[in-house]
Amino acid sequence: MKRRLLALTLSAGLAVSLAACGSQNADTGSQTSDGTEEAISDEADGTDAEPVTGLDKIDMAKWQYNADDDVYYQLGISYCESPADTTYETLAVFVPGGFLSAEENGDGTYTCEVDSSAKVGDYTADTAPVVMPINTPGYSAQAALTEYASYTDYTSQGLVYAHAGCRGRDAGAPAGVTDLKAAVRYIRYTDDVLPGDAERIFTFGMSGGGAQSSLMGITGDSALYDPYLSAIGAVEGVSDAVLGSMCWCPITNLDSADEAYEWMMGSTRSGLSDEEQQISDRLAEAFAAYINSAGIKDPDGNTLSLEESTDGIYQAGSYYDYMKSEVERSLNNFLSDTEFPYDASASSGGGMGGPGGGMGGPRGEGGPSFDGGEMPGADGDMGQMPDKNADAGEAAGDGKEEVSFEDIDDITRNDTTSGLDLSGTYETAQDYVDAMNANGAWVSYDEATNTATVTSIGDFVAAFKNASKNLGAFDQLDGGQGENTLFGYGDGNGAHFDSVLAGILDDLGNSYAEDYATDLAKTDALGNTVDARLDMYSPMYYLLEGSDGYQSSNVAKYWRIRTGIAQSDCALSTELNLALALENYENVSSVDFETIWGAGHTEAERTGTSTENFIAWVNACVK
Repeated sequence: MKRRLLALTLSAGLAVSLAACGSQNADTGSQTSDGTEEAISDEADGTDAEPVTGLDKIDMAKWQYNADDDVYYQLGISYCESPADTTYETLAVFVPGGFLSAEENGDGTYTCEVDSSAKVGDYTADTAPVVMPINTPGYSAQAALTEYASYTDYTSQGLVYAHAGCRGRDAGAPAGVTDLKAAVRYIRYTDDVLPGDAERIFTFGMSGGGAQSSLMGITGDSALYDPYLSAIGAVEGVSDAVLGSMCWCPITNLDSADEAYEWMMGSTRSGLSDEEQQISDRLAEAFAAYINSAGIKDPDGNTLSLEESTDGIYQAGSYYDYMKSEVERSLNNFLSDTEFPYDASASSGGGMGGPGGGMGGPRGEGGPSFDGGEMPGADGDMGQMPDKNADAGEAAGDGKEEVSFEDIDDITRNDTTSGLDLSGTYETAQDYVDAMNANGAWVSYDEATNTATVTSIGDFVAAFKNASKNLGAFDQLDGGQGENTLFGYGDGNGAHFDSVLAGILDDLGNSYAEDYATDLAKTDALGNTVDARLDMYSPMYYLLEGSDGYQSSNVAKYWRIRTGIAQSDCALSTELNLALALENYENVSSVDFETIWGAGHTEAERTGTSTENFIAWVNACVK
């Protein structure tokens, strides 16, 4: 279904509000040569000052030991002096046994000293990277660990594993990232006694966890977080920046997410009323206004833009062409990676039914995982997992039932299907392409070069990426989406945050307009409106030159972003814009970005497993 083109003229204010990503200015400064290991300025984060805290450092006489894994560990470490919720705000650390020499205390604990000469894998206790999981699907909380869990995939290779419990969306943004930052500050504060290099911290997460991993990588030492960190008694005088960030399907860029969703996927909606169609169309046009004012550049430094087209709203221009080339690159990677005959059912777990489902391609492993490991029930105990009904990250039973991210994140989705079924075995690549064209030709295949092209983004979306969320995909009209809770005020209730959507509703005289106006005017306990909190949770606020937040944070040097191209949780522009902004950001050393043709909303990988690939990437970054 093609969109009808509206003759709607967007105001300059609409474009500017999306491009600027909020109204609150941040203190700006220039980054150092490496962008992570030093502060922007003494005033910004005080990293040249002595740490200020009443917290004790890790007690080296309280280690526990798991002989089977050869791992020393501690649980329940307080990383802030005035926790808002002691259920979550504690740290657990897991250290390779070779890094410590120990004496038994006689009560099951050990007194340890760091052995700087020992080596595990490629690392010593002084050089080992620290990896931090962020298991917060739907921006849920991450439970603090209360018992030992095995992370030998990491510790056996010489990595220190640091698991920080953190509050979830019920506490309201920026609670989750604030807690994670406080944990990073504590790790730096205790770096002189804790094995591992606190200047080599890598975060990793999927979905809402991928989003918060991206925020940890982008908002290092941002002054906007200081009042929230002070409120929970985080260590002061040390940096909360990290060296690298791994993000699978990051549901982020919420400052433009509703608009992007309608621009890319709104054409697949059906049954809308005339007014609902107007809302969808105006959101799509607002996304074009955002792109045309944001200054997003391709890897060669060319500014991308969207142009009006005859077959849809702003489905032309250099930005459109670049996104289309990314879709084709994903498909051609699949053709290059895949050996035919090819069993689509075995590789992707089924056909097109359901939100974010597989679409007949390899995802590299059996499905999503938690803490960067295999699904519960596979080899290795992943410890505690979030419960979809808890949103507080409590453990789900015995952790053995296989569940998807959609089963636990409590995000509102609708079942969707394009009517295209890619299951069974395909003898050749041409057979697979023919199956994709079953409902109308949109993919062309050149057997001689084993490459394919697609007719349009609209045709791709119609086949593989139908809208599965209600109108106002993230700021739902009735305030009932998970992101509405995220921008609520700590009472678990939803609140509106999209000022552009609010303006559209007001212009149309929609009955929800008053609710949006009321919520946008509210302030949180620290006196900030939702605009300021949205800035804090919007990567592009910190990355784009025209934004008030540009260069006001220490951005991580190393990035790895993976997404399943068929997921309907967000528009492809979410991951694409993030990757492009990072590639053009000064002091970012590398951005490893891929969209995976055969995957939906999962820890998508072209080949191998997410855990193996993440660890290999960390090793390569610090080699």
